[in-house]
Amino acid sequence: MLYQIPSFLLDVIVGLLGGACLLRLYMQYHRVPFGNPLGRFVFAVTDWIVLPLRRIVPSVKRWDLASAIAAWLLVTVKILLLMLLAGGVGNYAILPLVSLIALAQLAVSGLTVVLVVYAVLSWIPNVSMVMLDLIGRLAEPLVRPFRRFIPLVGGVDLSPLAAIVVVQVVGIVLGNLMGQVFRLS
Repeated sequence: MLYQIPSFLLDVIVGLLGGACLLRLYMQYHRVPFGNPLGRFVFAVTDWIVLPLRRIVPSVKRWDLASAIAAWLLVTVKILLLMLLAGGVGNYAILPLVSLIALAQLAVSGLTVVLVVYAVLSWIPNVSMVMLDLIGRLAEPLVRPFRRFIPLVGGVDLSPLAAIVVVQVVGIVLGNLMGQVFRLS
């Protein structure tokens, strides 16, 4: 219990902050406007860590590396704190690799949420067009490749479901990779 509660709280905090950093990176890459409520929330939650990093980490083309590094740092601190809470056991040399895999898992979780919200909103009539456009701009790059191969079935677009399946498979691979890293250390 003394490990589970802090672990849960760290997962929630880093999931929110790190996920917001990754969402900022993803929105900037796809040039999604930040003038909407979600964009303003992402800026409000991430400015404290991204803006100082921007002074030393430049963007590369459309990639906001400061947002990516901010998310990675948050995940690294979380894993380090969890290792210390577990009694300081573990191989600290694998911390950067474990953090990178955990960051990829966080990205998979975020993409899954975007795809699920997109699928649900597409089924609901009279949904706010602003929200559907925003989520659509985030989900379309993930769904578009599947639309070439999956036809509409009874007027229902199943391509978001296929994208969710693929993203979840990637999540399973990352989970197994994390297990392998810990077994080797």
